Amino acid sequence: MADELDPRAAGARRLKNKVCIVTGAGQGIGRAIARRLGQEGGKIVVADRVDEGATQTTDELTEHGVGAIKALVDLSTFSGAEEMMDLAMKAFGQIDVLVNNVGGTIWMKPFHLYTEEEVKLELERSLLPTLWGCRAVLPIMMEQQAGSIINIGSQSVRGLYRAPYASSKGGILALGKVLAMEYGRYGIRVNTLSPGGTDIPDRITPRQFLGAGVMAEGLEQEQAEEFRQEMVADIRSQQSLHRRGVPDEHAAAVAFLASDDASFVTGDVINCSGGQS
Repeated sequence: MADELDPRAAGARRLKNKVCIVTGAGQGIGRAIARRLGQEGGKIVVADRVDEGATQTTDELTEHGVGAIKALVDLSTFSGAEEMMDLAMKAFGQIDVLVNNVGGTIWMKPFHLYTEEEVKLELERSLLPTLWGCRAVLPIMMEQQAGSIINIGSQSVRGLYRAPYASSKGGILALGKVLAMEYGRYGIRVNTLSPGGTDIPDRITPRQFLGAGVMAEGLEQEQAEEFRQEMVADIRSQQSLHRRGVPDEHAAAVAFLASDDASFVTGDVINCSGGQS
């Protein structure tokens, strides 16, 4: 673990002195991204709404010589996103990279079984944080005349039983294309990374976080598990590599997009999904 996070272990410190905000960095893909960007020389703003995970990630980074601060914010609101930018600017004076990672399926079931409240919660969790993050950081990057935004999409846009979540991620794909076209003139690059099924061994926040309840309304545990298994099988059948991904694989792709190695890459999507199509 010491070598894994020691910045000296990175062969190429592509993000030396770059200030990188990673949302949802308290666990899973977000934590892996924060580690990787820190290893490559970045200064990391660990943004999350759950103190336990954010503290763990921040402590791990600082213990290994990475400059890092914690930002406990609610990114479902524009004010939360603005607060995150303010914290980053006060600590480091610039923002070079924003990784909008917050999101995640809450329920898995056919669309007609979703309640109105469940649909709203899915959008609040998986679309609004990225919209607000982009909106809050753009004026800062415009003034700097530089910046890299990486939004985390999903392969769910072609899958089963997650229509509200898929709608959120489809919106993120569109957002990346539009913002790349609008803000390229300011030296800002906007790209999307779309993971496939990924194992999250360090999950702290359950899918039903946000007070949504342990079980979707009107759905028995056995039926919910059947829907989940069918969804997983559908994903696996689309893949060339018949396994689930790991967070470090997505983090490597994000590090490329954040760095100057991708200086001529914008408005693009990297599908890190084992060939899912």
